[in-house]
Amino acid sequence: MKVTSFGTTTLLFDDGTDQILFDAHLTRPSLKAYISGSCPTNTELVDEKLKLHHVDRLKAIFVSHTHHDHVLDASYIAKKTGAVIYGSRSAMNVARGSDVPENQMVQFERDQTYHVGNYSITVIASLHSKPTILNNDLGEEITEPLPNDAKLREYKEGGSYDFYVEAEGKKIMIRPSFNYIKGQMDHFKADTVFLGVAGLAKADAETEKTFFEETLGKLEPKLVIPVHWDNFFSPLTKPVTGMIPVVEKTEVVFYKLARYCEAHDIHMIVQIPLTSVEI
Repeated sequence: MKVTSFGTTTLLFDDGTDQILFDAHLTRPSLKAYISGSCPTNTELVDEKLKLHHVDRLKAIFVSHTHHDHVLDASYIAKKTGAVIYGSRSAMNVARGSDVPENQMVQFERDQTYHVGNYSITVIASLHSKPTILNNDLGEEITEPLPNDAKLREYKEGGSYDFYVEAEGKKIMIRPSFNYIKGQMDHFKADTVFLGVAGLAKADAETEKTFFEETLGKLEPKLVIPVHWDNFFSPLTKPVTGMIPVVEKTEVVFYKLARYCEAHDIHMIVQIPLTSVEI
C-alpha cells in the first residue's frame, strides 16, 4: 500500500487499483487569511499536485472533520475526479456549497463500515484536540451550504472521526486529532497508526500517559507515523516547518513520541509532506 502525505492530515492511499484520500487540504492558506478573511481552493496548485502524484483513480474522499485544514479542497477535488465525498452533515454542507452533485456525497454514520474497491473503512466517532485561541468552535456544525470562498473561520468542526482502514490484509488506523475516548480502541488492532500529535508538546505527564495508553497501547502497532505536526499555514511551495512555536514545539512532540516508541519496540517514521511510503 502506497501512502502519500500532503501535510496536516491529508493522506492519499493507493493500492495499485483504487485511490482514497483522507482529508483534503493542499491550498494551505496563511495565518493572516485564517484570522481575517477567506481563501478559496488554489486550483492551479491542486491540479499540479494531482498530476504529479498521478491521482487518476480516486474513488473517495473521507473527511475527518470540517475545519478548513481538513476539508477546504475536498469539493474541488471531488468535482475534478468524480470521487465521492464521505463525511458528516457539516461535510455535506461544505460540498453543497460548491455544487458537488448529490450522487457524489455520502453522509456517513459512526460505527459503520464503507466498502470502496478493495478497501473497508470503518468510521469511528472521536474527539478533536482541546480548544485553542485559534480554534474554539468544537461541537459546532455547518448547518447550511458553505461556499468555498467563505471566511475560513466559518469552517466549524462539525464532529470529529477516526478511520480504520482494512486493505491488502493490512489494518491501519488514522487518528487525526490529539485526544482520546477511554475504551474507544478496545476492539481494534492496527499494523500502522497515523497519529495526530498537535497538542502533545504541551500535554502534562498524566495526559500524555493516558493518551498513549488509550491509542498506541490499545492498538499495538508495528509502525507509527505522526500527522498534524507541520505548519499548515505555510504553503506546499515552501520548505516544510513544524508548527508555529507559540502554538507547539514540534521537536518536543517528536521527542515524546519517539521516547514512547523506543520503550515499546514500535517503529516510528516522520513522513515529510509530498513524499510517499509503502506500508
